[in-house]
Order: sequence, then structure tokens, then C-alpha cells
Amino acid sequence: MLMEMKYLAKTSSEPGKTRLINHFIINNEWYLVDLPGYGYAKVLRSNRQKWITFIRQYMLERANLYCVMVLIDIRLAPQPNDLEFMNWLGENEIPFVMVFTKSDKLGKNVIEKNLATYREEMLKSWEEVPQIFVTSAEKGTGRDELLDFISGVIKNR
Repeated sequence: MLMEMKYLAKTSSEPGKTRLINHFIINNEWYLVDLPGYGYAKVLRSNRQKWITFIRQYMLERANLYCVMVLIDIRLAPQPNDLEFMNWLGENEIPFVMVFTKSDKLGKNVIEKNLATYREEMLKSWEEVPQIFVTSAEKGTGRDELLDFISGVIKNR
């Protein structure tokens, strides 16, 4: 969605498609890195734990990691694994933003209600909620805002 290239990254209707680190160099200036998910993939628990360990090790050792975009399905209530991961990012002082996906699947009122639920849940352990983006790959919603944010991060590095 960000690069407007539908087949740049493999996607699937089932979670767990990404199983490796995929680096995409953008404008010969910066990398967008796609990491395996840690949520609903239908894989063995031991494989899921390996992915989580692998992702965390990558993030801790990555000297030029400027911001993590945590992708969250806006249709779902706050998931324990998402909350745990974001708490871990905070504890390790790794900057991140929350990118809610699939906004085209819900009406505006439901989106606002789900965002309010997420904010309320985050404020149970956070003083303030990290920056939020609402996106839809299908409609391109949030693309410009996310690219503007990324541009700002790159300029300030």
C-alpha cells in the first residue's frame, strides 16, 4: 500500500505469510523491513515463540532502527499479544507507532469506538498513547499520512 505496488510483498488472507525478514530499499535512501507477525498465524507454538524471539533480537540489535510500525487489525478488540509486544517495545525504548489496518471493513462510528477501546486499554499501562494511523490497503486510506510521518522520521535521523 505504501509503495503502491500490489505485489511487492506477499500477502495472504491467513496470517503468518511472512516467515523471513524482507528488506525493501526505498528511493536508495531507507529500508522498509517486513518482519514475521507474532499473532494469529496457524503455526506450532514452538515456531511462534521462535519468531517472537527472532523479532525481538532483531529489534534490540538493529542500530539504525528508527521506528517500528505495529500493524493492528482494527476489527479486533485489543489483543494480549499486541499489548504485550507494545509494552516490550516501550520497556526497551524502541520507538513505535500503531498502524490500524483494514479500516475499509468498518464504518466510521465503529472505527472510532474501536480506537477509543484501544486508547483506553493502552492508558492502563502508558502515560500517553503512541501515535496512531488508520489505514486501508484496499482504499489507500492513511497512506499519505504514514508517508509524511516516515519522511519526518528520515529527516530527523
